Amino acid sequence: MNEDRRSAAALEVRGLDVYYGHSHTLQGVDLSLDAGIFSVVGRNGMGKTTLCKAIMGLVPVSGGSIRVRGEDITRRPPAHIARRGVGYVPQGRRLWRSLSVDEHLRLAGGMRSGAWTVERIYDTFPRLAERKDHGGGQLSGGEQQMLAISRALVTNPQLLIMDEPTEGLAPVIVAQVEEMLLRLGEDGDMAVLLIEQNIGVATAISRNVAIMVNGRINRIIDSARLAADRDMQQRLLGVGLHAELTPDIDAPVAGSEAKLKPQPIRANGPIRIYVSNPTPPTRWSQPVPIARIEAAARTLSTHVARLEDTVRRKREPVTAQASGLPVVLVAGTLDTKGTELRFIRDIIAANGLRVRLVDVSTSGRQAACDVSAQEIALNHGRGGSAVFGPDRGVAVTAMAEAFANWIKRQGNIAGVISAGGSGAASLVAPAMRTLPVGVPKLIISSVASGDVGPYVGPADITMMHSVTDVQGLNSISRAVLSNGANAIAGMVRARLDQRETRERTASAALPSVGITMFGVTTPAVQKIAADLRDDFECLVFHATGVGGRSMEKLVDSGQLAGVIDLTTTEICDFLMGGVFPATEDRFGATIRTRVPYIGSVGALDMVNFGAPDTIPERYRTRKFHVHNPQVTLMRTTAEENERMGRWIGERLNRMDGPVRFFLPEGGVSALDVRGQPFWDPEADAALFRALERTVRTTGNRQLIRVKQNINDPEFATTITAAFRTLFGRVGARRRMVR
Repeated sequence: MNEDRRSAAALEVRGLDVYYGHSHTLQGVDLSLDAGIFSVVGRNGMGKTTLCKAIMGLVPVSGGSIRVRGEDITRRPPAHIARRGVGYVPQGRRLWRSLSVDEHLRLAGGMRSGAWTVERIYDTFPRLAERKDHGGGQLSGGEQQMLAISRALVTNPQLLIMDEPTEGLAPVIVAQVEEMLLRLGEDGDMAVLLIEQNIGVATAISRNVAIMVNGRINRIIDSARLAADRDMQQRLLGVGLHAELTPDIDAPVAGSEAKLKPQPIRANGPIRIYVSNPTPPTRWSQPVPIARIEAAARTLSTHVARLEDTVRRKREPVTAQASGLPVVLVAGTLDTKGTELRFIRDIIAANGLRVRLVDVSTSGRQAACDVSAQEIALNHGRGGSAVFGPDRGVAVTAMAEAFANWIKRQGNIAGVISAGGSGAASLVAPAMRTLPVGVPKLIISSVASGDVGPYVGPADITMMHSVTDVQGLNSISRAVLSNGANAIAGMVRARLDQRETRERTASAALPSVGITMFGVTTPAVQKIAADLRDDFECLVFHATGVGGRSMEKLVDSGQLAGVIDLTTTEICDFLMGGVFPATEDRFGATIRTRVPYIGSVGALDMVNFGAPDTIPERYRTRKFHVHNPQVTLMRTTAEENERMGRWIGERLNRMDGPVRFFLPEGGVSALDVRGQPFWDPEADAALFRALERTVRTTGNRQLIRVKQNINDPEFATTITAAFRTLFGRVGARRRMVR
C-alpha cells in the first residue's frame, strides 16, 4: 500500500469546478504532477490562487476531484489535508504579527517529522536565524516571504503548494528563492506546484509551464521555448487575451518530443526583464499596451567590466522613460548603511507605499537591493569603469553623476529619501536636485546641522540632522530614522491624494510667472505682482544666488509660463566675487525653453559681502553701504558695469523666445536714486551702453529705455503692460499653459 502511494502522482486534479456565487471561477481544470516542480502562470484574475485554495480545502469544490499520492482529498478539511502532507505558502504570506520567527517555526514544525527541521531552516536562511526573536510584523517583505516558505517546509510536506512566492521581493531575494526551489527539485523528496507571475522564475525551475486562462488550463508549453520567446510571453500573458489564446501558436504540450531551435547566446551586459502586467489586470480589464510593458521593463545588470559598449548606445527618448505606479526610492551606500536604509524602507512599506532600495555605494560589493550599484553605474558617460576606481573621491563624483542620470530616466518617482554622512549626502543630493519641485526629497545626515547650501542648492530638499552618526541602530537613531521615514511617507501620500484634485482643477488654474526681487527692488515687485494677481500666479524669488537658480529650475521643468527677471543682481556677485552669486548658467533656462522673458538691471549697482571685516582687501577703498551688521553693499564702477552689460547681452542674444529688456534711466535700485548713496548716473550709463552695443535687437528681442527709477510706479506699470502684450490674452494664455 505504501509502495503504491509512493508510485502514485504527487497531485492529480480532474474536472475541478469552483464557483464564487454565480461566477464560475475554475472550469473543469485538469492537472497532473508526478514529481519535481511544475509551474502555472497566467494573468491576475485567471483562477490561479483559487486553484491553490481548492487543493488546500479553503474554498468549496463544486465538481471534480483532487488526489494527492492517490488519496482523494476533495472536500476534506484543511487540517486533514495538511496532515496528509500538503504544505502551503499562501499569497500575501499570512504571518502572525505577534509571534516571533522562532515561534512560527516551532509551531509548524510539530506536524510531521522529516528532514526539514528548524535548525536546517536557519542554515538555509541565515537571515531568519539573525531575526529569530523578531515578530512577524517587524520583518521586511523579503524576510516575511522567507518565513512563510520556511513555515511550510518544516511541516515536511510531500507536496508543496506555493502561490506567488517571489511577489514583491528584491531581485537578490528572488534569486535565493529560485535557488532553493531548484535544490528541492533535485532532492526529489518533495513535489512542488508553483503559481508564479515571474516568467523568469517559472521557466527556470520547471520543465513545462501551464498557462491558465479564465479558470482553465489552456495549454502546457515547454519552458525553454516560453523563456526564449518574449513575443510569445506578451501574446500569451501580457496583452489583451482575455477569453481565448490565439490558436496559431505552435507550442508543444507536456511530453512531446518536438525539437527546439537553438537560441542565440546572450551577450554579456544588461538584460531587459519584461513584466507582463505592469498594472495587475482582471479578466474584464482592457489590454495593456506594449509601450507600457516596454517602459516598465527593468534592467538586470551583469558584468560591470564589460559595460562600456552598452553605455555608448543612444539615450532613449522621453516617451521610453521608466513609468508605472508611484514608487519611493530609498537610496544610499548599502555597503556601510544597509541596516539603516532597510529600516527606513520597511517603515515606508508599512505605510502602504511602493518602495525600491537603491544602492549607490562605490566599493563594488554586491548588496541585496532593488537597483544595484552596478546598474546605476551604467548611466555614467564612461560606464562602470569610471565609477568603480581606486580613487574614492573620483568614484563618489562619478557615482553621483551616474545616479543623477539614472534618476532623470525614471518617470514614476513619488519621493526620495537617504541617510548617511557627508559622502552619502553628496552622492544623492545632485540626483535629488534634478527632480521637479514638489517631489518630496529628504536627507538624514550628520551634516544637516551645518551649511546645507551645497547639498540643497535650488531644490526643495529637506535635510534632517541625524543627532548621532548614521552608524547602526540604537534608541536615538531609530527615533530619528523613523521620523524621517514617516515624514517622507506622509509627504508622498498627501501629494498622491492631492493629485486627482490638482488634475481636475488644472484647466482652470492661473498660469505661473516667476519674478526676481531684492530688498532694494521690493516696491516695483509688489506693484507688478498686485497688477498681475487676477490673471497670474506670481512666484517671487529672492535674488540671493539660490533664488535665481530656483526660478530657473522651475522654468526648466515647465512650471513657469513666463519670467519677469526684474532683479539680476546675482550677476554682480558672480563676476565680482560677492556672497550671493549666480552660476554660469544664469539665463540658461530661458534660452532652453524660450518662455516669454521680461528683464531688467535691478540692483546691478551693488555687490554683496558679509560683515565689513570680510570684504576682500582689493576692495577696501571702494564706496560701501552697511545694509545690516551681516550685509555690506559695494557700489559697482563704470568698468564693472560695462563688463556686466556685455555678459548679460551675450546671453540675451541666445534667447529665441520673446524678450523685452528694460533700462531704468532714473536708477537701478532704491539706493541708486538722487540723494541716495549709490546714485551714479555715469556708472549706469556705462551699463546701458554696453548692453546696447552687445544685444542684437530684432522684432522679438528689444532693449527699452525708461525715464523712471526701477521702483517708480510708472516703471512697474510699463513692465506689466509689456508682459501682458508678450503673453497674450487671458483666455488664450490659460489654454496654452495648463
